[in-house]
Amino acid sequence: MGGAVLAGKACHADRCRTDRSSGRSQTDQRHPYRYPGSLTVGLEIGIEWLSLLLFGSLGLLLLLGLPMAFCTGSLAVIFLYVFGNEYILNMLPSRIFPFMTDYQLSAVPLFIFMAAVLEKAGIIEELFDVIYKWLGAVKGGLAAATVIACTALAAMVGVVGATEVTMGMIALPAMLKRGYEPKLACGALLSGGTLGILIPPSVMAIVYAVVAQQSLGELLVGSIFPGFLLSGIYIAYVLIRCYINPAMGPALPPEERVDFIEKLRLLRNTIAPILLIILVLGVIFVGIATPVEAAGIGTFGALFVAGLHRRLTWTAIRQASLDTLKATAMVMWIFFGATMFVGFFIVKGGQTFVANSILDTGLPPYGILFLMMAILVILGMFLDWVGILLLTVPIFLPIMKSLEFNGLFGLPGIAAQDVPLWYGVIFMVNMQMAFLSPPFGYSLFYLKSVAPPQVSMAMIFKAAVPFLCLQAFGLVLCIIFPDIVIWLPRTIYGGH
Repeated sequence: MGGAVLAGKACHADRCRTDRSSGRSQTDQRHPYRYPGSLTVGLEIGIEWLSLLLFGSLGLLLLLGLPMAFCTGSLAVIFLYVFGNEYILNMLPSRIFPFMTDYQLSAVPLFIFMAAVLEKAGIIEELFDVIYKWLGAVKGGLAAATVIACTALAAMVGVVGATEVTMGMIALPAMLKRGYEPKLACGALLSGGTLGILIPPSVMAIVYAVVAQQSLGELLVGSIFPGFLLSGIYIAYVLIRCYINPAMGPALPPEERVDFIEKLRLLRNTIAPILLIILVLGVIFVGIATPVEAAGIGTFGALFVAGLHRRLTWTAIRQASLDTLKATAMVMWIFFGATMFVGFFIVKGGQTFVANSILDTGLPPYGILFLMMAILVILGMFLDWVGILLLTVPIFLPIMKSLEFNGLFGLPGIAAQDVPLWYGVIFMVNMQMAFLSPPFGYSLFYLKSVAPPQVSMAMIFKAAVPFLCLQAFGLVLCIIFPDIVIWLPRTIYGGH
């Protein structure tokens, strides 16, 4: 019966396709973007009540503190049996096996291991030391140096946790010691650390590409400009605030500054990490290697850089390997649980229900997009990005593909073939906000775990607010000016 269900879905999808000769849906002419009905199996229950029961149960289990991977997976199995039967449980291997054998996902442990090696080898600390001594004489320079260091680390490691924790231990005490306003110092760290999920190599981009069946190379290239745009916005905000009120971020005292010759000497410590960034990103952009092969090259490069700095020890390798194993296992279990959860919801008609509910609002395409972005922000207050991605992308992306985006305020729109790439990048920009959104933003707790005692959780929450607004501003820019996202992939790959 499980095979019949999947076959039924495939046949139903064929019936729902738009008749290209007429340009209209064959099943529903009332709304140009309406999704038709979906297949239902097992015990009958209204999709409205089922959605409430399913997501209400998920919310309750999460509030009880249970891990999301096991919440979604266990609920999926229970609901599949209760509202289906024992045969429909055949969905379980049919949905999980493709993830277990997906070649692109092998880049996830490689990039995580690369980040862990660089962290254990102390490369991050050296990089920050160089940048802050170059910018220390500028008002707010230490906070700006923190954002720049986080941006460089994002281009090396692609993992938020490694950047946030390490920079929190190094940069936050340094800024507080030199009289920086605590909320500004925390905000610079929080915002800079989140760039790891956007600037390539990004673990989120890998996961998104697998779920959305999107070109990973194009997604990585498309996220470069938005990542550096946000980094520039953070730096400008910090410097302007400190220029207006120098007490918020005083310059380093003269006795702590170094001369130009010393600054040039310090740059030697950055050569190897910068070459590693250029190597990993360069082989992807010029087409020499796939992102997975680039991850392997980057992993070897991280070991080489650690050895070059004489910090490649068996202890560091062992600890980096254990950290990689834990992080990868967490991501994969969330994958397995969430794909079952979403699979059950789609089989019962949930995708159709959500799509029609959104389309029935009567909003124009950009209104629907902003509604989706608002939903993602709300979800980001309670769930981690992996869960949000796996729960929403299979539902939201087909809606996006069915809409036409002709531009706002008389500006150019976006071609239909570029919509999946564009949505993927603005989704990742939005997920940065999830890391900073109280009450459960991950970055808030990463920073608190290494912050000095005088930095309270309430202070960290307040510090995140202005940078959340900056992230929202960057998100709006990427929506209004889609070329920020699609110009570089179109230039490199052509034909888009």
